Amino acid sequence: MKIYYVYILECADNTYYTGISSNLSKRLSEHISGKHPDSYTYSRRPVSLVFHCTFTEVSIAIATEKQIKKWSRAKKEALIDGRFESLPNLSKKKFK
Repeated sequence: MKIYYVYILECADNTYYTGISSNLSKRLSEHISGKHPDSYTYSRRPVSLVFHCTFTEVSIAIATEKQIKKWSRAKKEALIDGRFESLPNLSKKKFK
C-alpha cells in the first residue's frame, strides 16, 4: 500500500508552504537543498517541516492539500499546533 503525505513547511520569511508527496524525506531534502529554483520555497529557505499527515488514497491527499492551501494563516496554525477544536470556528465568515 502506497502512502501519501500532505505537509506544511514554514519558510524563512514566515510564510507557509503546503505540498504533497509520496516520499516525504526526499521531498523535504529537495526543498532544503533548493533543487528546484523555480519553486516557491527556493528563495524562502531555510524551511522547516511543521506539519504532516498520511493518506492511503491519493485523491483524498490531493483534495486535502488543495483545501489547506485555501485556509487562512490562523487556521493553518491551529492545525500545526494540534488545536483541532478551533478549526470549525476559524472557517466561519465574519459579518460586519
